[in-house]
Parts: sequence; C-alpha cells; structure tokens
Amino acid sequence: MFWPHIDPEYQRELDGIAKGAQSKGAKLDVWDIVALNGSIELPSYYVPWLNKREKAMNAPHILPEGHCSAFIATGSYTKGAKIVAAHNNWSGYADGERWTVMFDIKPEHGHRMIMDGEPGVITSQDDFGETDAGLIITETTITQFIGWNPDGKPEFVRSRKAMQYANSIDDYVAIIKEGNNGGYANDWLIGDRNTGEIAYLELGLKNTPLWRTKDGYFISSNFPRDPALIKNETEGFDTANTSSSMNARHITWERKMAENKGQIDVNLAQAFLGNHEDSFTGKTAPSTRTLCGHTDADPKGVPEWGDAPYDPEGAVTGKVTDSDLAGNMSLIARAGHPCGEDFLAGPFLAKHAEFSYLKPILRDMKAEPWTQFTANEKP
Repeated sequence: MFWPHIDPEYQRELDGIAKGAQSKGAKLDVWDIVALNGSIELPSYYVPWLNKREKAMNAPHILPEGHCSAFIATGSYTKGAKIVAAHNNWSGYADGERWTVMFDIKPEHGHRMIMDGEPGVITSQDDFGETDAGLIITETTITQFIGWNPDGKPEFVRSRKAMQYANSIDDYVAIIKEGNNGGYANDWLIGDRNTGEIAYLELGLKNTPLWRTKDGYFISSNFPRDPALIKNETEGFDTANTSSSMNARHITWERKMAENKGQIDVNLAQAFLGNHEDSFTGKTAPSTRTLCGHTDADPKGVPEWGDAPYDPEGAVTGKVTDSDLAGNMSLIARAGHPCGEDFLAGPFLAKHAEFSYLKPILRDMKAEPWTQFTANEKP
C-alpha cells in the first residue's frame, strides 16, 4: 500500500538503510524498514480504518495517542524578538529510551537538515528539526483523530520531503499537504528565521486550517483547535474537560506564555519542557497532566488514548532552539525526562507486575544533560 506512493528518492534511501542493517548482521529487509517508518500511522490510523471497512469482529478500539508538548513564539513574546521553539516527545519508555539519534543530513538535492530521531527512520517522527533554508519545525499529535486515505502518501514521506525541499512556510504547508493520507495527523508548528514569522497548521485529512503571525505564539499539547476538524475528524474530543491531559497542558501553556511575555528564551523553554504543574489539581507533581509527562506516575493513565494506569510512557526527550541557534544549524537537546528525573526499569517492574511483559526490552532511561548539537559535528 505504501510503496507505490513513496518517491523514488526515498525508496532508495529506505532500501539503503535495510542493506546497511543487513551488512551488520541484522535480519531486516526493506519492508521492515518501511514498517518501522510507518510505525505510528499504520497501527493507529490504517488499522482502525481497515477494521471498519472489513467489519472485523471483536476488533480493539484504537485511537491515536496524544503524546508531546510544544510551543513556538516570536515578536514581543521572546527576548530580542527571536523565534523560540521547544518540544518534548512522549513515547513508551521501551522505545523512547532508544530515541537518542541526532541526524545531520546533507542530501544531494534540497536543504541540509538536523533533527532528532530513532534508528532507521528517514524523518524525525517526533518532528523536531531545522533546515539551512531557515525553517524550524515541530508538531504534536491530534488526539482521537479518525481518518485514512489508502491512496495517499505516507506521512513519513511528506514530512521528510517538506523539510528537505521547503524554502518557506508556504512551501512547507504545500508539500506536507500534497497527497495527504490522514496518517499521523498533527498540529504543525513552523517558523521562518528569515522573516520572524511562525505558523500553526492543523493537518487533518479533510480540514487543514492555517494560522500565522509575526508577533505571538502557538502552543500544542495534542488538542485540536478547529471546530470543523473536532466535529468531523475526531471521536468526541471534549474541549471542556479540563481534567484531560491535553486540555490541562493547554491551560498550563497559556499561563506560561502570558506570565513570561517578553522573556521567553531557550533557558525558559527548557524549564517549560520539564514543568510538573498540574492546572487541574493545582498541585506540582509529575503526571499525565504536566508538560513533562509521566504516565508511569499516574494512577488514572490516559483514558482518551487507552493508556492504562501507571503505563511506562511519557516525555522521553526535550529539544529547544531559537533563531540564532537555527542560523548555525544548532539545537539544544536532552535525552530522557526533560525534568531531569531518571526512570529505573527494575524498581518499576517490581512495583507494577502488570507490565512484566516488557521486561525483555524495558531498560533504564537516565536523564542526560542538556547538550548543544551542531551540523558537521562528529560523534
């Protein structure tokens, strides 16, 4: 289904990754690599569509999970009117602990890119990156989204192509919408350091509104904002439920932007990503309602995503940048919880035997220091 809709340039790259893995003894072929790159959109978007089409009996109820907290700001909201952007990736700790690759890609055609990710992908997948065209890009997933077009281009192809070939915000929007299959539906935060403009693209399958400004901010924590998309492309997203992870973090983001207007920089951005304030309870303690997510510490889990109580998942990386850093193809990132707390697999599994099936792959996730990464550096 995917392969005919993957540009030849990326077919060759996916095949090359498979051959590279095989040269090191890995029993992987190109279909494994394609599935790895589609590991978000295949199970959470394609499978529910397929189950419905085939009237599958006893099919599980699957909805895309939320994951991630992010913002982008410019103009009077930031120090020096620079663009400042930040993102933390929420994932299961089993794979999130391995989310420790920084990609510096200088393609034959298009723009140079620096982005974070995990082994084997051609695009970041949590989508935090910069290009030598001056673009800064990130996103968070739209919770409870429904939609799929089997004849569309995979999201991982569109996001990579947009990053590689876009010269402007307009280009980025046009490329990522081209052939939209509805997979991995996201709220995209895009900045152009050349103009100081930022944009927010809510990329559903049928609804794709765009907001942009040179003086303001856009925040994202898996909540949709377009009424038409909420009504027609989510399964009952409740904007009034302030106890939900998405809306509680939305409230916290709004407060942080208002309280720090004119002072936002990369240092504050790092602090935001590690924040443990719960806007619903008024308490400060790690949970699913805090910008730095810790589902493993939450007795309710996230019902909207199907996450069980104490599920070992949450924020597994943090990344920040601004106009100056992006101008040098640099960003600042941290592996592990952005707050600095360690996750230790042994004590967790001893306390939560219901997750013992993860024992073969769940490892300690230590919080590494905030570190600057720049294109042309050697490992």
